[in-house]
Amino acid sequence: MAKESENRLKHFAALKSRYQATQYQDSSPASLLYLILRKLDLGIELLDLESNWLGESKLEETLEVIKQEQQYRVQEFGNLEFELSKLKSKYKATKHNVSWQSSHLYFILLKLESGNFLSDSEVKWLRANGLYETNKIAQEVKRFIQLKSKYKATQYQDSYPDSLLYQILNKLEITERLSNSEYHWLINNELFETAEIFQQQESVKETHFAHLRDKYQANLHPDLSLSSPLYPILQNIDIKNNLSESEINWLEQQGLSETIVIAQDFKEIREFAALRTKYKVTHYEDLSPKSHLYKVLKKLDFSNHLGEQDINFLRKRKLTKTIEIANEKYANIIKFNIESGETLNESEIEWLKNNGREDIIILAQQKQFAALKRKYGLIDPSLPLEPLYTIMVKLEKKERLDPKLLVQLMEEELLSPGGKIALAYYRLEAEFYEQEFHRTGHKWHIPTASSYWRKADEPEQALKLTNLDLSQIRESNLKSAISVTRGAAFRDMDNLADAESCAKKAMEYQPESYQPYTLMAAIAHDRGDYPKRDYWHEQAIKRGAKTEDIDDEIKRLVRSTKDDNKRHEAAEYLLKKDLQRYSWAKSYLKKS
Repeated sequence: MAKESENRLKHFAALKSRYQATQYQDSSPASLLYLILRKLDLGIELLDLESNWLGESKLEETLEVIKQEQQYRVQEFGNLEFELSKLKSKYKATKHNVSWQSSHLYFILLKLESGNFLSDSEVKWLRANGLYETNKIAQEVKRFIQLKSKYKATQYQDSYPDSLLYQILNKLEITERLSNSEYHWLINNELFETAEIFQQQESVKETHFAHLRDKYQANLHPDLSLSSPLYPILQNIDIKNNLSESEINWLEQQGLSETIVIAQDFKEIREFAALRTKYKVTHYEDLSPKSHLYKVLKKLDFSNHLGEQDINFLRKRKLTKTIEIANEKYANIIKFNIESGETLNESEIEWLKNNGREDIIILAQQKQFAALKRKYGLIDPSLPLEPLYTIMVKLEKKERLDPKLLVQLMEEELLSPGGKIALAYYRLEAEFYEQEFHRTGHKWHIPTASSYWRKADEPEQALKLTNLDLSQIRESNLKSAISVTRGAAFRDMDNLADAESCAKKAMEYQPESYQPYTLMAAIAHDRGDYPKRDYWHEQAIKRGAKTEDIDDEIKRLVRSTKDDNKRHEAAEYLLKKDLQRYSWAKSYLKKS
């Protein structure tokens, strides 16, 4: 207890001395003054009662010291906050808004500012608080300090990464040349040892440059300075980098042709080695880029496939692996083209057959068959590949089809008479007979071509073809045939007046032909004059038309009638006329 009492007395005496209260006589630890001074020492604000007591006790000097100390604390508190704000801005930590009094940030930033490494726990703290930019700067600071140590620049105080010294030291680290201004900056800042290291690097480079000029036959170049464009070019050659076009152009301008030859030789040697590895050439003795194998491998690398001559070259040298790679590469290219929508040409088909890749041919056929089915409107997925595939391929090539096969497919209901394949077939036939007419001058091709144009649903072409001066034609039957097909084209376009005119002219040209009368019957049907239609059909029968053919023609007329009401009327008329003969017409009656 005595010891504690003694310590309290000493403490009280020290506080009285600090706060200018030594004239106060009472030195007992139980004194009010001791309490007040202890509170001040702990930074606790005095109460008004306590301040008044000091005044009453005539301790004005103590009050003045307290006032000054409080002012100092306020000012110092502001200084600390201001300094932290500057550090937060400098080290990209402005987003951290935690009070500096309870955060590690102030200490960490001040540590960086004084040029010290951060500990692992401090780095983790920065990351945990999302201060990634601050951490990045910290790592740069660490590198800067390490470089200053390595390049004898530790006397330079600033360690912030935006320093010019940091840029200079980074250049020295990769042995990059300093500019004159950077070198003089080192001298002006008395970093003589750092400048000396740079000079040593330059000396090594000069020796290296001289060696490269001699090695790559560029000694005649007058510029021997390290700033010459020749130095990085020779370095590229030496580390086996391919030269750019601009570098080769520069060497040409300097007349350094031997250097270019050496560089090109190196390039070809490297390329040849890479190609041998890529294409499994393991036992070829001639490794010179001038060998024919180099040319063959380059061709393989840049083109779709090798010709037979090149394949034989490889086969004679037993480079079977290379041949396999070449074949697989070409097969993959063909497959890719097929997937992209291309079709096989004859040479590709022949190559695939010769190399046992019928699977790719089948793939191409399936892909093309699917595409052609879409083009020609064949939506049934169960349709067989043949003969439809062959037919559509011929149509694509503008090759004529076997009409018997086409009729058979229509009868088997695999093709629609008015479908796209049938229309394409009729168009090809029309074009063929029209071309034959122009080639041979044989006018009987005109009605044939016109008939096909009509079947191809292009009556305009039929009218264009039959727009002739018939007075120049001698044969009456030919003039009649042309008039009939022209009239039928007019009828296809619902021009019944011109159609009738053509039919009557055809009757005049060849009165005993039944075809103008069947045309007149069709015109009467279109007009809804069914008795008149029957009359013209009777006239056609008198002139050789078969009754069963006329019945088929009537059935076709009813089927092709577009208007439902007119079709119903036509069916009713036939059923009233002969219920048994025209029983098929029941299906065309409108259901109530």
